[in-house]
Amino acid sequence: MRAPGVVRRGLRAPRVVDHGTRRRGAAYRRVVWGGGEVLVTVGLLLLLLVVHQLWWTNRQAREGAERKVQALEKEWGSEKGEGSGEGAGASGSSGSGSVGSGSGAPAGGGASSGGDSGASSGSGRAQGTPRSSQAYAVLSIPRLGVRVPVAEGVGKRDVLNKGYVGHYPHTQQAGQAGNFALAGHRNTHGEPFRYINRLRRGDEIDVETAAGRYVYVVDKTLPQTSAHDGGVIREVPRSTVRPAYGYSAPGYYITLTTCTPEYTSRYRLVVWGKLTSMRPR
Repeated sequence: MRAPGVVRRGLRAPRVVDHGTRRRGAAYRRVVWGGGEVLVTVGLLLLLLVVHQLWWTNRQAREGAERKVQALEKEWGSEKGEGSGEGAGASGSSGSGSVGSGSGAPAGGGASSGGDSGASSGSGRAQGTPRSSQAYAVLSIPRLGVRVPVAEGVGKRDVLNKGYVGHYPHTQQAGQAGNFALAGHRNTHGEPFRYINRLRRGDEIDVETAAGRYVYVVDKTLPQTSAHDGGVIREVPRSTVRPAYGYSAPGYYITLTTCTPEYTSRYRLVVWGKLTSMRPR
């Protein structure tokens, strides 16, 4: 028999379990697991947000814009049918009128700021000033396959986010002497102006209203300017940031503006065109 306290050789002493260490390890694993779940959840939410912005808003806006274009065309067709027997030829011509190459307006022929255009339909009606957020025209850009409504104002919720193109208040209306200035999204919400950087000199831009059809031709492009460059939408458009871009004489202009670079709103891309012909309904 061995004396007390003597340990037999080759045998290990019993291991003492530290329950505090075990609890700390379990807590650490729970924190790591919970953090992983949070990261996965955040990632999924971000992915859903991207899908919503880049796909769902485009789909919704394009479908809504297409329905509005059809509604406007139906409305104009009904009005034309109702007025077809009234004062035929009241507008002075059933064909298209030429405006040369969109050069200077007649001396003293300044345009009213967004008022009546004076262009008449077949029944002799004048084009009035649209209400705020009202869709009243259709813009077509054949080169890009774009055909969207034009609404009064450039608010996001009531105009641009619907996939519409917005008309800058206090600029002229289609066919008027001065500058018919428009804005549209480049990305998301229908992105009607996504590819206007591809427009080249001579490309057509058509505008249809209840009063008639106006054909503009692309003339100049300003690739990038400040978001606060108000000169590009003046009656005689000229950049105040890059004065080499723009015009110095009155004329019949159209201005398309959108954000650049893509997926940002830091700068503005501008395309200008000149009116070449108009045809009353």
